[in-house]
Amino acid sequence: MLEEYWLFASERVMPGLNAALLVSARLIVPSALYGALLGVITGAIRVYGPKPVRRVADAYVSLFRGTPLVVQLYFWYFALPYIRVGGFAIVLDAMQASILGFALCSAAYQSEYIRGGLLSIRSGQIKAARALGMNPMQTVLHVVLPQAVRRALPGCGNEVVYLIKYSSLASIITVNELTGTARSIAKATFRPIEAYATVAVYYLLLVTLAVWLLRWLEDRMSIPGFERPRD
Repeated sequence: MLEEYWLFASERVMPGLNAALLVSARLIVPSALYGALLGVITGAIRVYGPKPVRRVADAYVSLFRGTPLVVQLYFWYFALPYIRVGGFAIVLDAMQASILGFALCSAAYQSEYIRGGLLSIRSGQIKAARALGMNPMQTVLHVVLPQAVRRALPGCGNEVVYLIKYSSLASIITVNELTGTARSIAKATFRPIEAYATVAVYYLLLVTLAVWLLRWLEDRMSIPGFERPRD
């Protein structure tokens, strides 16, 4: 029985999933990078920005954390074309809508980790930087933010892991990534066990690789004297 399952999976399922893996990578990597960058900017604005700007950033975070990701994807793909700007409709293809949706949602969560990291830096360091002649922007960029990012990295890394799994939702707006391809194979062959069990292994391997890379990054960016305990 197991030999039959493996034969079917290797001949019918895995070739399709291997092609879909590239689609998932094109979806996950830019979403994670844009989400991290926007999350750092938003987190910094929520702590150090002018009050009106902080309120806008807080509203953005509340909106994207308070609404389902599925609804957000539906909006960017199905509803956005009906909004006209200067007489022109904004139309995104499925991949673009997915990257936009994942990046904006991920950034909202990551900004919370960055905000917490920024607030954890003692005010004495800021006063010392100002005493050395740094202006507020230099103090944030060169003294506060590097430490805050290090402290927020475990939380931000956890969000990247979630993003890998959430990428499966892109299949609902016709992106043929891993989950969408597995569903098509299951429907075409009437062999859902092999299709979904195999795609689950693919996601497990992706998450394992991401966790290993994130731990390596944590070690490289660790603050001397505060390294993560070794197993």
